[in-house]
Amino acid sequence: VCVRGEKGERARVALSASDQAAALARWDKPGAAPVVHLGPDTQGPGAGGGGVDRTAKVFIGGKQQRSDGGGSYPVMAASGSVVGQVADGNRKDIRDAVEAATAAARGWGKKPGHTRAQILFFVAENLSARAGEFAARIETLSGCTAAAAAAEVEAAISRLFTNAAYADKFGGTVQETTLQGVVMAVNEPIGVLAVLCPQQSPLLALVSLLAAALSRGNAVVLVPSFKYALLATDLYQVLETSDVPAGVVNIVTGRAEVLGKTLAEHQGVEGIWYFGDREGVINVEHRASGSMKRSWVEVEGRKWEDRVQGEGKEFLGHGSQ
Repeated sequence: VCVRGEKGERARVALSASDQAAALARWDKPGAAPVVHLGPDTQGPGAGGGGVDRTAKVFIGGKQQRSDGGGSYPVMAASGSVVGQVADGNRKDIRDAVEAATAAARGWGKKPGHTRAQILFFVAENLSARAGEFAARIETLSGCTAAAAAAEVEAAISRLFTNAAYADKFGGTVQETTLQGVVMAVNEPIGVLAVLCPQQSPLLALVSLLAAALSRGNAVVLVPSFKYALLATDLYQVLETSDVPAGVVNIVTGRAEVLGKTLAEHQGVEGIWYFGDREGVINVEHRASGSMKRSWVEVEGRKWEDRVQGEGKEFLGHGSQ
């Protein structure tokens, strides 16, 4: 139905049966859409209220856009209620995301490490400014305590700062040789990197993987956790205001088993990281071998809050060649 807000603005929302009955009893004029008054306390679906329904879009080439298939799926709160809707991405969305990442990869990889570090610092600062909002989202989706949600957001911010600091400190090594002279080994970015995130620690795991890939100069096509996809769509709003070049980060929501297949087989993807169940690990490894792309796969179980397991040279090494 069409609703009217405090200032006369209109929007279409979904109403319960009782609200529909009340709406049908009020008409502006014959033939017009029913009008319902929205008070100042009305909240959107993301907060569990009956406000304007908004389906979160995919993020490709620096822009939010509707999924090619037009489908969506509900994201559920720990209580069982619907928190919101997110786009259900398909093969075409993945192809568009890879094209955008390919166009951005060379420029991003050639940027000095100091520049990449400054952008990651900016992302961390902007995430910190919205820490309360992200903590509330984690608490709603996962059912954890407010303290645990706040701790996960703080850990994600710290993870961004750590990888920003590494951006100009993992460039390579200088080694002695048996003959007179030295040999220099340079760490270069892989290029277009696909990242499929785990279900556990949804924000912290996503940020840990994304920040490490960006720190080493890779352009990323990211598939977030299916259950907690709204955290990723909230995060791309942070990326939009943090000077991240268009196409460097592309986020396609949907099922990892579907999107992972396309990413593993895509010839334009030069590396793939997958954290999920055992069947998914086997499938990704098998399909990635067809194009001889680099892969880093792992069955879920990593303790992302542990700095030894969640950051450092292991991640940077997998993001370099």
